This record gives sequence, structure tokens and C-alpha cells, in this order.
Amino acid sequence: MTTPRPFRILGLQQVAIGGLDKGKLRHLWVELLGVPVTGTFKSERENVDEDICTLGQGAHAVEVDLMQPLDAEKKPAVHATPLNHIGLWVDDLPVAVQWLEAQGLRFAPGGIRRGAAGHDICFVHPKGNEQFPFGGEGVLIELVQAPPDVVAALSA
Repeated sequence: MTTPRPFRILGLQQVAIGGLDKGKLRHLWVELLGVPVTGTFKSERENVDEDICTLGQGAHAVEVDLMQPLDAEKKPAVHATPLNHIGLWVDDLPVAVQWLEAQGLRFAPGGIRRGAAGHDICFVHPKGNEQFPFGGEGVLIELVQAPPDVVAALSA
């Protein structure tokens, strides 16, 4: 590394699972495994109809997002890989993005924006390119701005 990392990854924020039929995902995760639904999210722009489930509590809670596309023929194809993406808590998202881009990490289009759970988010692209040679090595990674209570709890 050429410069010290000016941010910290604090922990796992979410695991997002996609499929063509959210009902089947819900049957497994909610009805059979007992993971409670704590919210929903629907976005034409993101092509997603999502149930947000939560394991654990407080700063140690991890979302399990059950996603199906609004239109299976459109992108993003949230169902194309069953394990769609993982989300990581970050203590300072804007600083992290700026520093990571300077190191050659490629981000997906859309920049920093409000995510389904209300936190600021952005995505590391699964693949690098000529301009940004590094990516998620085949994995879509969501960086999530941790709220102050999560930063404090996970920094202890």
C-alpha cells in the first residue's frame, strides 16, 4: 500500500440472496428457519423486490436480504447468482471510496446513495477493467456507512 488506509471495515452488515421467486426464499428463511422479516424494499431503478430479514440485534445484527427481480429480463439481475452480494460496515464511506478508487478499485455505477435499509451505500464492481484494475474478484461487495452506534459498538 502506498498510503495508510484512512478507514476501517467494521463487520458484516448483510448477505443478499436472490431468486426468481421470493416466495420460495421467504418459505426457507422466514417460515422454516424462523428469521424475522423486519422491512421491505422495492425499487424500479434497482430492479428489486426485497424482504429484509434480521439475524441478531443492535450493532451485531446482520441483514439477510431476500431479493427477486421486478423484471427477470432487466438489469441488475438480482437473481442471476443466488448469493447476490455481501455488505460490509464501513466507518467512513466517502473517505473509503475516495481512497479505494485511488488504489485502482472499480466501483459499480451509481455512486454513493441511500440503500434499502436507509444507510448510505455503494458497490464494488465484481470485475476490474483497464481504468480500475481491481474489483471484487467475482463478488459484488456493498460498502455500507455504519451509523455512529454501530461504529462505537464494533470499535470497542
